[in-house]
Amino acid sequence: MRYLPHTDETRAAMLERIGVADMAALFADIPQQARRGGLKTLPGFQGEWDVDAHLSALAAKNRAAGDGPFFIGGGAYRHHVPASVDHLIQRSEFLTAYTPYQPEISQGTLQVLFEFQTQVARLTGMEVANASMYDGSTACAEAVLMAARVKRRKKIVICGNLHPHYRETSKTLGRFSGLNIEVTPPLPGGAPELAGLVDKDTAALVVQNPDAFGQLRDLTPLAEAAHEAGALLIAVVTEPVSLGLLRSPGA
Repeated sequence: MRYLPHTDETRAAMLERIGVADMAALFADIPQQARRGGLKTLPGFQGEWDVDAHLSALAAKNRAAGDGPFFIGGGAYRHHVPASVDHLIQRSEFLTAYTPYQPEISQGTLQVLFEFQTQVARLTGMEVANASMYDGSTACAEAVLMAARVKRRKKIVICGNLHPHYRETSKTLGRFSGLNIEVTPPLPGGAPELAGLVDKDTAALVVQNPDAFGQLRDLTPLAEAAHEAGALLIAVVTEPVSLGLLRSPGA
């Protein structure tokens, strides 16, 4: 779309058409105290070179994530996205106004979902993978609700090392579903303390690995304690790539 600025002649023609003498009369209904008398608070104009130098100087004050170790991901950290991804997702097979519910239009999207779910199932060692969740927090909360329904129990034990967004989402949905959710303090090791909280009333034990602090933990004793009590172990994994090295939850 082109930008066509108004000339003095076009402004005069429009004012004459609506029967207003000038611009001041056009805005007469706006209280004086509500008007801005120009752009007095803004600095004067600068050339492109000067603006670029100024913005570069401001950006240099920031510390980029790649400049050193950082832990703001809460379990999800550096990722490399190949440049080809941007090209592929803009192809007509993927970028479309239609939803995936219309398979005749969205074959590319459906193919990607199938491939993604297949890879996730292989990495996690699970028989089924569902790609329809919004994010990790809603997926975790849905797993909690499912465990309560399957086991017909109301108690859920959540390790305090779980990402806070995941924890709060699970607590919110659990509260309105009548669940009793117990959250432990953050634990460095976690196996003995967590295992002791699982009893015959527990539907599931929720553990993130790697956790929100970047720690790795052995899930085997936790799984054994949960299964011994007739409960389920919910393993929250925000880094699927880690399952290339770690023992998968399905194992």
